[in-house]
Amino acid sequence: MDCIITIDLGTGAVRVSAFDLKGNVIGFIRASFPTFHTKPDYSEQDPEQIFITMLYVLKNFLNEKIHPKKYKVLSICFSAAMHSVMTTDKNGVPLGNAIVWSDNRAKKESQDLKNSAFGKILYEATGTPIHPMSPINKITWMKNHDKERFRQSKKFLSIKSYIIQQLTGEYIIDYSLASATGLLNIHTLEWETDALRHAGITADKLPGLVPVFYSTAKLRKEYQASLGLPNKVKIIAGSSDGCLATLGGGIWGEGKATVTIEDSGAVRVMGKKVLKDEKQRFFNYLLTEGNYVSGGPTNNGGVVFEWFAKQFGDFKRAFDLEDSMENLINDASKVEVGSAGLIFLPYLQGERAPIWNANAKGVYFGLNIKHERQHFVRATIEGILYAIYSIGKTLEEHRTINSLCVNGRFVAYPFWSQMIADIFNKPVNTKNNSDSVAVGAFLLSATENGIYKNLDQAAKTVELPETYTPKKIHHAVYKKHYAIFERLSVKLFDEFEAIANLQQKKE
Repeated sequence: MDCIITIDLGTGAVRVSAFDLKGNVIGFIRASFPTFHTKPDYSEQDPEQIFITMLYVLKNFLNEKIHPKKYKVLSICFSAAMHSVMTTDKNGVPLGNAIVWSDNRAKKESQDLKNSAFGKILYEATGTPIHPMSPINKITWMKNHDKERFRQSKKFLSIKSYIIQQLTGEYIIDYSLASATGLLNIHTLEWETDALRHAGITADKLPGLVPVFYSTAKLRKEYQASLGLPNKVKIIAGSSDGCLATLGGGIWGEGKATVTIEDSGAVRVMGKKVLKDEKQRFFNYLLTEGNYVSGGPTNNGGVVFEWFAKQFGDFKRAFDLEDSMENLINDASKVEVGSAGLIFLPYLQGERAPIWNANAKGVYFGLNIKHERQHFVRATIEGILYAIYSIGKTLEEHRTINSLCVNGRFVAYPFWSQMIADIFNKPVNTKNNSDSVAVGAFLLSATENGIYKNLDQAAKTVELPETYTPKKIHHAVYKKHYAIFERLSVKLFDEFEAIANLQQKKE
């Protein structure tokens, strides 16, 4: 029997899945790795630790789920979180940690670029909003503040490019992931010369550009032996987690959008044209040539709820975070919609769409003497979803959205999915126990292997049997509370900047 394996290099975990050729899940394994926050605006990960974790779980998965059942692996397809930057020296050895999407150290570089005449031109060429998340700004920061590392760097890579290079020896990046760097011209599919000049690098410092279907790279012989895989196994470049979650949710054409909530979150639509926004609030990333995933990301998804659970949850067993979160959600379900007037701005890691303010901070507003912990729990979840709704609401200025597909670890909780339906006032479709990123990677792999004629055909096979219908009476309450949330997010801009400046002076 043949099978397809997908590997997702997520923000905090490696996820390995296997599918038979009909798209049925054979098995799944997940292993976590840490993010280091050595300073308030810093978010880093160790690329070697990620590689070792990936190799360990992949080998275990093959030995436990694949080889004993005599499955033959046709291909391994990669997906990854966007916006990571790491560097290697002339020998391919990492120079320090990778800087990941949630890192905000390049605030000044980002603001200077956004305020320049070149900024608007760059946004239109690359489709990437100008923000500290963007690799172009991270590399510029490195050029300005980490000069020795910048000087020694032979290659500037994403984490996925590094992992693939370790496995195959090839330095590659797919057009889709490259389109999230702020360095790729999404119209010409070439590195943007002026963007490279701004960052102070040349094209040879970056991995080679390849299509998402690229499958020429082969496993090094030592990994063929270690993993028990033959030379003919295809290593497919794949795409970003966001683009594949959109494909895996069956979001193809007008009227549909996907909401993803993992550590971060996003609202996305798929289209044949770039979504043009004068205020530069949205991204336009390639999936394949002529297919654009447009939308907005939030920094503050499930990571915020995990933060709350770690600080204020009850732990019957040490480190039992999942049980703690489930208990908190049960507490939240006992509180009426609107959390008795308690409103939470979830900006613990700054914010991206739609306010694009790296200095934004978390705020509980409306607190009174009668509020209890359960009100804080529900307000925290509502605040996270208000931020998601603010993206969708802005996106509807350009695209019609009649229904939502939700995916990600946190919307597996029915309480969250129903709340999304109520806040958006739209039907929500989901598929229990299904990882949309992995499904998207499978569909891409299956198309590359000739099982589907194209991605259009592949996307139409996605079925989402679970539906949550919005409760209009709840939406009416959320609408009033959201209006306050929206105003607060803008009114506090000056205070966000002031507190950020105080923090910088202390460092």
